[in-house]
Amino acid sequence: MTVERSVCEDGEIQWENFYHLPWGAASDMAGRSVTPALTGERKSGVVPIRYVDGLLDAVDRPMLVADRDGKLVLANLRARQSLESQGYSDLDGLDVFKDVLKREAQEVLSRLESGLHEVELEVGKGEQKRRAKVQWLPEPDWLIVEFEPVQGDGDPATHLTVQELLQEREITYRNLLAAYLKLQEVNRQKTVFLASAAHELKTPLAVIKGYYDLLLAGSLGRLTDKQKDILEESKDSCERLVRLVSMFLNYSALESGKLVLQLRENDLRDCLEELAKRWSEAFQRKGVRLDTNFDPSIPTFKFDYQKVQQAAANLLDNSLKHTPGGGSVLLKAAPHFWERRVAALAPVEERRRFRLPRPNSVEVSVTDSGAGIAPEHHQEIFEDFVRVDRNTSGMGLGLAIAKRLIQAHRGKIWVESESPSGSRFTFLLPMDQV
Repeated sequence: MTVERSVCEDGEIQWENFYHLPWGAASDMAGRSVTPALTGERKSGVVPIRYVDGLLDAVDRPMLVADRDGKLVLANLRARQSLESQGYSDLDGLDVFKDVLKREAQEVLSRLESGLHEVELEVGKGEQKRRAKVQWLPEPDWLIVEFEPVQGDGDPATHLTVQELLQEREITYRNLLAAYLKLQEVNRQKTVFLASAAHELKTPLAVIKGYYDLLLAGSLGRLTDKQKDILEESKDSCERLVRLVSMFLNYSALESGKLVLQLRENDLRDCLEELAKRWSEAFQRKGVRLDTNFDPSIPTFKFDYQKVQQAAANLLDNSLKHTPGGGSVLLKAAPHFWERRVAALAPVEERRRFRLPRPNSVEVSVTDSGAGIAPEHHQEIFEDFVRVDRNTSGMGLGLAIAKRLIQAHRGKIWVESESPSGSRFTFLLPMDQV
């Protein structure tokens, strides 16, 4: 490769051309020349230097071409952008050795002249750190400098490989899984313990309650008024323990997933009337009036008699605890049109056939005249072992169990309350139980 130049008297270059190797020869961008076998006919051509400059711009790495003195001959687009970002706006007076490579010219040239095909140098610092590959083209006596980023610079601790990250994630996952399984086992043991303790307490409490009933009925002899009062108070405490044991049994069944609904055709009014009679004595002793209002149009439908009665009993128990003497509690049941269930089961056109919606569920509510519940507690009171009022007795399981029993019937439960205007607990039971 040779260069043809036109020079003025003052030494300024007017134009400049590259002469490529003979036709069929090749010279790669790294400066390695491959000379083909001689043929009978050779062709040569002249390529303007601006075309070579355009070819260099296609290279995706910064590349410089300089003469032996370090004067810049060519620079591709990426190299110009890199030099300008470093403050070299005027490239005419740029010395590649001193300004770019930060090396003496003799240091680089001596290594190339000693027989090395390529010299590698690290230039710059920090984020500007690059590796420079310097190659020598003997025929035009030019140097080609190619830059590439240095891999792995900086603190090694910050350069985690993908494999290391995957391994860390796998270790974290296994640790979390082991902790979760351990917590599950602890929770299972707690549930088993509660169930065992409740079963052990259930039989003796039933016997004690039976003796209280015999004594109060006068079957074992006549009692004075003072003795009756003492026995009544003792019986109340015994019944509280019975309800607590029953609550633990239900909670254990729910936690272990062993709850089985006995769905049969039942009359909800009979279920709630029986419950109201059972609780009337407890309300009278505290001086709280218990009113009932059951719509006679409620049809019979499939539900678990005992489970629904238990859910309603938990709501009555909660209202009785938080209603002062002289207050009132209303237990109400009526047919209800649950639009959300219809929307999921029937298309809009079918629902529009009926001018009045037909009831598809029953709404049961317990309204009291107690202190009420602040809105921020409306959700958490249905969680396990949550007690908003610490001055009342109980384990904080009644509402949580009621919620699970109603949800097992594919129903829903909620509370409406504004402190201090009382509370209204409501649950819906669908009539189309399968």
